[in-house]
Amino acid sequence: MIHEDGVQIKTEKSNITTMMEFILLGFSYSPNLQWILFGIFLVLYLTILMCNSVIVLITRIDPTLQTPMYFFLNHFSILEICYVTVTIPRMLMDLLSQKGHISFFTCAAQMCLVLLFGGLECLLLAVMAYHRYVAICNPLHYGLIMSPQVCVQLVTASWVSGVPVVIGQTWQVFSLPFCGSTTINHFFCDLPPVFKLACGDTFVNEIAVYVVAVVFIMVPFLLIVVSYGKIISNILKLRSARGRAKAFSTCSSHLTVVVLFYGTASTTYLQPKPNQSEETGKLISLFYTVLIPTLNPIIYTLRNKDITVALRKLLSKLST
Repeated sequence: MIHEDGVQIKTEKSNITTMMEFILLGFSYSPNLQWILFGIFLVLYLTILMCNSVIVLITRIDPTLQTPMYFFLNHFSILEICYVTVTIPRMLMDLLSQKGHISFFTCAAQMCLVLLFGGLECLLLAVMAYHRYVAICNPLHYGLIMSPQVCVQLVTASWVSGVPVVIGQTWQVFSLPFCGSTTINHFFCDLPPVFKLACGDTFVNEIAVYVVAVVFIMVPFLLIVVSYGKIISNILKLRSARGRAKAFSTCSSHLTVVVLFYGTASTTYLQPKPNQSEETGKLISLFYTVLIPTLNPIIYTLRNKDITVALRKLLSKLST
């Protein structure tokens, strides 16, 4: 379907091509499924928006949810809305128009935001793991350590710390010379497929991407592992079986989200040159950009009695 070259400007003194436009192939290889895919992704996107908006609403207005745990969950839900909005609306537009033209600047902006929100999700998951560690392993000092000021500082640091790194990373990638094909075999401008269009020696750039991925994926992940190692050790020391079950239940939703997100994102970004095929990479990207954000609010609400009670209270107020 979409295989023609994008707009190009060639210099007279060089064979290197300055790209003014890329073409996202998306799911053009299955034209008969375009409308079905459009319907599925539209429903998933609206579900993500609705579920996360409800979580944001009830964690802000319900007095019983004005705690650090739900403060972090509130920001995590806001992040999920931003994260999916960077990719899914663009994918829906391409499925609807069956055209994948995207300008050089728009492609760079999309990649920058995807990397920013993805890195932020890693940091927020680490902050939430630290909160659970304090709550379970150091309950006597919980109020002092997790004061409102500290919570705001942790969230602000998570939002701000990745901005200069991601902007520098995106500039580094898009300052590379591009030549040959302008087609990106993906549904959004992601690092691996864009790298494949670059010509010349990209070894230094790939190492830089790998180092940043290690910092923003592996370092938070190690912090999460250490936190939960201490949490599990403390839980096992509890004499009450009911207490152990309650503590494990409190942590299970967060652990599920961590495993799902890190399991897919690390497969894509922790390899300087990914070995998986383009179609496999596209499928993995669907998991961490669409399917996991769909599951996250369900995981947090179904496993959390406070959220379900607050939601029932809200629905009863709306019905009356």
